[in-house]
Amino acid sequence: MRSRRARLHVGASRVHKWLALVIGAQLLLWFTSGLVMSLLPIERVRGEHLVRREQAASLPDALLPSLLDRPDVRALGPVKAVTFRMLLDRPVAELTLMDDRVRLLDAASGRPLPALDARNAEAIARSAYVGSPPSARVERVLDPITEYKGRLPAWRVMFEDREATRVYVDAATGRIGAVRTGTWRLYDFFWALHIMDWKNHEDFNTPWLLAFAAGGLLLALAGAVLLFMRWPRRRRRAIG
Repeated sequence: MRSRRARLHVGASRVHKWLALVIGAQLLLWFTSGLVMSLLPIERVRGEHLVRREQAASLPDALLPSLLDRPDVRALGPVKAVTFRMLLDRPVAELTLMDDRVRLLDAASGRPLPALDARNAEAIARSAYVGSPPSARVERVLDPITEYKGRLPAWRVMFEDREATRVYVDAATGRIGAVRTGTWRLYDFFWALHIMDWKNHEDFNTPWLLAFAAGGLLLALAGAVLLFMRWPRRRRRAIG
């Protein structure tokens, strides 16, 4: 009859063997994806070497009182925040209302600006492109996609460069919401493998991830038990 120590040894060996077979491939993917993501410069992942997102210097807030006092502005509803900035060489006021809607106004006249069209979206993307921008196509984005989950609707400006750069411009604000390049897509591919969310690439609390993480912990514990039980011990010399 086996002793308790022998049963523990056999049980830990079986758990360790089967867990290694089941989750070993995913452990390899975790290590590989983590290594790849750490080697990719985050600036290139964000596309900062191709597109500059920073806006021009903000306008002084001296226009704020007169702008908010206009009847047509007050008719929009309570205002949470106001930002003055330049948009295609035009001073604009970006109003964020209490219900999180955004309205763009001409900073000088206070008149609402029309919705951003494809031509203006392309002009914004081209002005932010580093160097001479190549030819581009523009598409309207109405539904969330893997590459862009920001405010909708938006415009996707697709440059025909080496990185297949995609610049997403918020149709409500004219701000650049995302820059996607070939480097970003490589990073995103390994990110999806790492968090085991192969569809949306954003949920790191998936049942798969939790199950394999728990399995990895059990694998480590079983290995620790085997290491302890198999560690060579010195026998005491008999005295006398």
